[in-house]
Amino acid sequence: MKDRKLLNIELGRIAAEQYKDLPDSGIVLILDNIRSSHNIGSAFRTSDAFKVDRIFLCGICATPPSAEIHKSALGAEDSVPWEYVSDTPGLIGRLKASGYIVVSVEQTENAVQLQEFRPSPGTRYALVFGNEVDGVQQSVVDESDFALEIPQFGTKHSLNVSVSIGVVLWHLVSVKTACGR
Repeated sequence: MKDRKLLNIELGRIAAEQYKDLPDSGIVLILDNIRSSHNIGSAFRTSDAFKVDRIFLCGICATPPSAEIHKSALGAEDSVPWEYVSDTPGLIGRLKASGYIVVSVEQTENAVQLQEFRPSPGTRYALVFGNEVDGVQQSVVDESDFALEIPQFGTKHSLNVSVSIGVVLWHLVSVKTACGR
């Protein structure tokens, strides 16, 4: 079977300034002390692909404008709204007060396995992704409503944070799509 690769112009993508006019997804990301600007850029690019409503860059995270972020984001830092917040636990309190369910993506004693998680229709979720070495801070896990764990079957105990973001967002979008939401 011969299958022609589509040109970028044929993809029908919207312009960065039109992103804000898309319907809300009900999903925001909290990046908790992510050290690598490349991982932050990748988070922007993946968030754009899956229509995340906002990214919160917390603690030691670099912020746009940044050549390193742009290298991975490819301009998504201009489409996905973002905000810098120094205090992650304070942000969590603010989001909870606004009706968000806060979910730490982390390995915990009572974590829900990702494949078992089904988002509730109409519910807004704030997904917390942690530092490349230490993960999500325990104080942030403590303030979260629950934790999600990505199942892993090999010898390593973690995935790169940008990969984790892609896996979790894909799961949420695929479940919503399968359920017609």
